[in-house]
Amino acid sequence: MSFRSLIQDMRDEFGSISRHTLRSRSHRSAGNASRAAAAEPSEAMDQSCWSQLPPELLREVLVRIEASESWWPARKDVVSCAGVCRTWRGIMKEAVRVPEVSGKLTFPISLKQPGPRDGTLKCFIRRNRTTQTYYLYIGLTEALADDGKFLLSARKCRKPTCTDYLISLDKVDMSKGSSTYIGKLRSNFLGTKFTVYDAHPPYDGAVVSKSRSARVIGLNQVSPRIPAGNYPVSHISYELNVLGSRGPRRMNCVMDSIPASAVVEGGKAPTQTEFPLSGLDSFPSIPFFRSKSARIDTASQSSTQKEDRLVLKNKSPRWHEQLQCWCLNFRGRVTVASVKNFQLVASDDNGSGSQENDKVILQFGKIGKDLFTMDYRYPISAFQAFAICLSSFDTKIACE
Repeated sequence: MSFRSLIQDMRDEFGSISRHTLRSRSHRSAGNASRAAAAEPSEAMDQSCWSQLPPELLREVLVRIEASESWWPARKDVVSCAGVCRTWRGIMKEAVRVPEVSGKLTFPISLKQPGPRDGTLKCFIRRNRTTQTYYLYIGLTEALADDGKFLLSARKCRKPTCTDYLISLDKVDMSKGSSTYIGKLRSNFLGTKFTVYDAHPPYDGAVVSKSRSARVIGLNQVSPRIPAGNYPVSHISYELNVLGSRGPRRMNCVMDSIPASAVVEGGKAPTQTEFPLSGLDSFPSIPFFRSKSARIDTASQSSTQKEDRLVLKNKSPRWHEQLQCWCLNFRGRVTVASVKNFQLVASDDNGSGSQENDKVILQFGKIGKDLFTMDYRYPISAFQAFAICLSSFDTKIACE
């Protein structure tokens, strides 16, 4: 039997469980309906043929399903398996490796974990000028942009002295009070300095920013047992463009949560393993991973604040005499000239070798009207990369 047949068999089993539960609920009185709702699925699951499998065989089946469904949309079968019960959830969590190793985005927490060391994750951003919203997708094919798998969204909120970009796991609800809110990007009045805030601690010992918005989140949204709020993870600055309006922007990114040693061989970047909030441990459309605790990979992270922080700078373009413009090699991933296009590499201030400095960690560029590509790799995450790219959309009075 093929793995696809196994998956279909599992879906049929789960479907019959759900239908049986619904029929049983309709014949019960309102008084004991809640107790029956909790008991019925487990009882039906115990009667399923999958519950009779030896643990070793079940683990082998699930591990092979994870290995066979390597990319979206087929990857959703892995997510579905993780939502069956605690046992299946534990097996799938062990089988699914972090993006740093596998180069795959599977669960929502993958968006907070560093990208792959070998290669890049190719994403794209769609902009809606009317609603001032931005949507991040990961490509499903080798095309520059396709239907894509939705990852993150952001909404621009103008204020008298600054501009906020609220980042969410949900495509519709992008409010700060939502359970899917995971962070924001805030700019100064001139649009030259930005701060990326994570709604959850990026590493052990992370210090929350003491602001009014952080207190509101702490009161309305977060369990008192979990420290949450505005945790600064990156500071982005744009310098005055001395070459005039036709010259490239000069940007500098200080990654507060990533040590400078992360870009050298054997270096380690902080890796979150679970969301602190129970509501964020699942995709909005697939309820699973209801976690009550926050665990962070603490290897080499407690000293993040003591070490030098990673600094990224934009790669200097070259002047093309024939085209009479500044050029960068985007390897076919960018097709439209724009002042927003950039490539970020590790700064010389990090003390890494020249070969490491030539490695592009994040690149962003225009390919059509309101359509942009975003490719990133280790040691930054999809959330951090998305926030940095959002800063390029903001109007910069002093730089242009």
